[in-house]
Amino acid sequence: MSQLFSNTALGTLTLQNHLVMAPMTRNRATGNIPNELMAEYYAQRGSAGLIITEGTSPSPNGLGYPRIPGIFSAEQAAGWKRITDAVHAKGAKMFIQFMHCGRIGHPLNLPKGARVLGPSAVAAVGDMYTDAEGMKPNAMPQAMTEADIKTALEEFVQAAKNAMLAGFDGVELHGANGYLLEQFIRPNSNQRTDRYGGSVENRARFVLEVADAVIKAIGKDKVGIRLSPYGVFNDMPLYDAMDTDYTYLAQQLNARGLVYIHLVDHSPMGAPPVPDSIKKMFRNTFKGKLILSGGYDAARADSDLAAGKCDLIAVGKPFLANPDLVTRWKTGAAVNAPDMSTFYTPGAKGYTDYPALD
Repeated sequence: MSQLFSNTALGTLTLQNHLVMAPMTRNRATGNIPNELMAEYYAQRGSAGLIITEGTSPSPNGLGYPRIPGIFSAEQAAGWKRITDAVHAKGAKMFIQFMHCGRIGHPLNLPKGARVLGPSAVAAVGDMYTDAEGMKPNAMPQAMTEADIKTALEEFVQAAKNAMLAGFDGVELHGANGYLLEQFIRPNSNQRTDRYGGSVENRARFVLEVADAVIKAIGKDKVGIRLSPYGVFNDMPLYDAMDTDYTYLAQQLNARGLVYIHLVDHSPMGAPPVPDSIKKMFRNTFKGKLILSGGYDAARADSDLAAGKCDLIAVGKPFLANPDLVTRWKTGAAVNAPDMSTFYTPGAKGYTDYPALD
């Protein structure tokens, strides 16, 4: 019997299988508000055990990309409530991913009065797409003051409360892929000399303060985190102390009792491989659930679950292209290929029109 398709516990929740739909930015939230098209998309994929939403900003300052959703307004929360209702009707549980883009962004993508912020005034190498003027270099962020840090912390807490009102089962803090939380962790983007910079204890301080505050607001059973050790996306170069820094993070997160850690492995897409030693370290150090991701098919997912390497398997592009992925993997049916040209375009094409099996 395949473990992949059996029920499993996540905190107080029972998931209908061990498959997680990974968070994937899809840029369909016109005006940064979740809509009916998004509800259809997520509900189509409601046979997953757990769905983690696309990156959703807890702050107007965090909307780095065009057409990404937020969870800081009543209108956004109401939009998400329609989505969680539709997903729950299909049996899946749903966590919202909090993605504050930080320095990855451009003023053209931000609402009036919002600012591109980062731990330090260090621009990320690379370009950002804007609907208004096409590709632009990532903006120079304003270095966050202690007041800015306090405000951001309060925004994460309010977003968590909004998420509960919107019917989510929990939240995932996005501490990966070069966004704000990871920008504090990594020494290239964090050149601060105050209590938020320098040693790993200082660089990890903001992430852990956010985790503490969100746990206090909604409970540790409802809080997970995504991390990307050895990830290089969004100008996050490898550095010598990577292993010891992430070991410290694993220990600190374990002490807080988060419900899961979700590790990013982008090596199937050409990023540096995440060493097995790091995955094992997280497995041995962290007593909550461990989610692994990165290029999985059904056979490898089953194998890693059976070997006890993790508790849940997150899958991205196969879920994007196959609304009924669970059925296809279970029956060995052929799968649809994803169309990269429509990953981030507005509208239903390449979003809700992938065929399901009859």
